[in-house]
Amino acid sequence: MVPVSLLIWIVLETAGYLYVGRHYLGADWPVAALGAVGGLLGVRAGINAVTWVFASAFASPTPRLGLMRRTAMMLAEYGAFLLTFLLVIPFERLWMPADRLQPGRRPLLLVHGYGCSRGVWWLLRRRLEAAGHTVATLSMAPPYTSMGRLVPQLNQRIEEVCAATGADRVTLVAHSMGGLICRCYLARHGSERIDRLITLATPHQGSELARIAFGRNAREMEPGSLWLRDLAGVALKVPACSLRNPYDNYAMPQDGQRLPGAADLELPAIGHLALLYDRRIADLLRELLARKTP
Repeated sequence: MVPVSLLIWIVLETAGYLYVGRHYLGADWPVAALGAVGGLLGVRAGINAVTWVFASAFASPTPRLGLMRRTAMMLAEYGAFLLTFLLVIPFERLWMPADRLQPGRRPLLLVHGYGCSRGVWWLLRRRLEAAGHTVATLSMAPPYTSMGRLVPQLNQRIEEVCAATGADRVTLVAHSMGGLICRCYLARHGSERIDRLITLATPHQGSELARIAFGRNAREMEPGSLWLRDLAGVALKVPACSLRNPYDNYAMPQDGQRLPGAADLELPAIGHLALLYDRRIADLLRELLARKTP
């Protein structure tokens, strides 16, 4: 659902830019096409800039980055944003064949975040499979509903993965909002099917950016929301590790990524989406998964 709707939106947006260029600005087709590409890139640059403005306004105390390092981090995040929402998710079928679920090692289940789909895991899944892991994914929809309404989809996928692999449990690896959905699953269904939980840049205490985002799930991720307060009242019953991104541009204040009862591990300076494609993060996950507990 998410890939199709996003692709339709991109087509309509591009057509709109072309129409303006041709009929209002009088541009010929090549110029109008260049303008349409510029419009697509410019709008997404603006969206990306807003996330960094929020990250700066609500940042947790961290060592200052030099201008070059900060610029490089922001450009890498912009590239990851374009890759994710213009190529990876809209054309998910080209990147993400069906999960290869084989009996053997305890499977991993990768749980995506807000506004995304299973496509965001295309590179990390390859890297984890290359290390010998059996990796499962899922897409949860609709994208802007309450997080509680997505838990049955996660529960169904966990049962499917266990049945296909013969495993009694799975390891959950979740990015951003996906970590909250995993915690909601644990609160409802318990820990019988879960070996451990690893979250990547999850706003466990909420994110200020959620205040301007769309959907019921965004309201639930606002700091201090009733949904988050209720979830905080449920203690973790599985080993867990929170990989905290101290310079994150989506989950801020960044210290709100800490999860009581879970090990806390600080990531290198990197953007919220860029971490999904960074080899350092894949190497760190492989190291954590090689341990008996996080």
